[in-house]
Amino acid sequence: MRHEPSRGRPMRVPTGRVARLARLGTVVAGAAGRGAWQAARDIGQGNRPQLAGLLATPANITRLAEELARMRGAAMKLGQLLSMDAGEVLPPDLAEILSRLRNDAHFMPPRQLKQVLTAQWGDTWLREVRRFDVSPIAAASIGQVHRAVLRDGREVAVKVQYPGVARSIDSDIANVGALLRLSGLVPKGVDLAPYLDEARKLLHEETDYLREGRNLAAFGQRLAASDRFVVPDYYRDWSTASVLTMSYVDGCPIEEAVAFAPAARDRIASDLVDLFLRELFQFQEMQSDPNFANYRIAAEGQRIVLLDFGATRQIDPALVAQLRAFIAAGLHGDHATVETLARRMGLLSDEDRTDHQALILSMIAMVFDALRATPVLDFGQSDLLRRLQQRAMAVADTGYAPRPLPMDLLYLHRKIAGMFLLARRLRGRVPVQALLKDHGVC
Repeated sequence: MRHEPSRGRPMRVPTGRVARLARLGTVVAGAAGRGAWQAARDIGQGNRPQLAGLLATPANITRLAEELARMRGAAMKLGQLLSMDAGEVLPPDLAEILSRLRNDAHFMPPRQLKQVLTAQWGDTWLREVRRFDVSPIAAASIGQVHRAVLRDGREVAVKVQYPGVARSIDSDIANVGALLRLSGLVPKGVDLAPYLDEARKLLHEETDYLREGRNLAAFGQRLAASDRFVVPDYYRDWSTASVLTMSYVDGCPIEEAVAFAPAARDRIASDLVDLFLRELFQFQEMQSDPNFANYRIAAEGQRIVLLDFGATRQIDPALVAQLRAFIAAGLHGDHATVETLARRMGLLSDEDRTDHQALILSMIAMVFDALRATPVLDFGQSDLLRRLQQRAMAVADTGYAPRPLPMDLLYLHRKIAGMFLLARRLRGRVPVQALLKDHGVC
């Protein structure tokens, strides 16, 4: 089992603000041109053209996804974040097109890569390594990862940030936000500002690789005694704010565990849910990015490798206490307490219409009904996600414009959704009730 090379293509990262704005400008100009042509046709046929409908076409969204992938950085990351909230902010068909941004990104050509490493490690770095593979084993929105062997024989994975990404965050977020508003992609009544502000904050944190290194080391210490998880060692002396170096851990994508025996799949899914509960109730700090690529199966096939701690977030202890009481009330069918705590945490608001509140409460009840129904939840057979999506569409059909959730809840929502999707991919059977009891929720 090994890392396969990234499926992207070598493509230089546009680094200047003007160059990055120009990339988005080509999307706007192309969309406007195609929209003008269609508008002329509509007028010729006696129809009144609709600007939003002309711009928010599959062709234009496909072009947007391609340009965001080319730009990488905050622009691509924002597209990824939006694509993971299908049905909440974007229409599902458009979110599906943007979902290609969650696959491998393009990567820097070798010459640009060498320039970045020389700027970070100094002119003599090539003499300090035995081998450095210029073809990345992974490429994403903010950086790409390479295998290398240091002069002392240590095998390492080197995460290299794309040049110009950190300093372009604010302008990228502003430009993409303006493009989304202009395109009509965002439904009326949805306030993008809180999401854009949080994305800006998150991305500034994720581009600080020294911060990620500290998170990596902290999780490594917490899980050092575990026989179920592997966290790479952090090599501070080979790391900078833009280069993160860690021990290389051989393994395969976690999706390949689908071919494992049922008992092995059940254990992997259960371990992931247990880790989520430990992060929430014990560590009160969570790796909040649910991307499948952040989990791998170690070469011996028994342990889960944990990667990418850039999106690690601390969780307010007061919220943790509320969530513990909220889940316990739901498991006991205490609907009054569930509603009270839902309001206290910000899941419900008196500003919402009464029928909207009832629909949201019915979705919460669906989740707890599923958890109460059986001590072992079969994620492969569960239709909970489908029923929740149908109910969410019913809420949207009433004209409900979702209020911005408190950001801690928004990240928890994404993490839980990611865990559900991964457990479903593995067709895992997980003793959720017992795991919750182990963590003091009963």
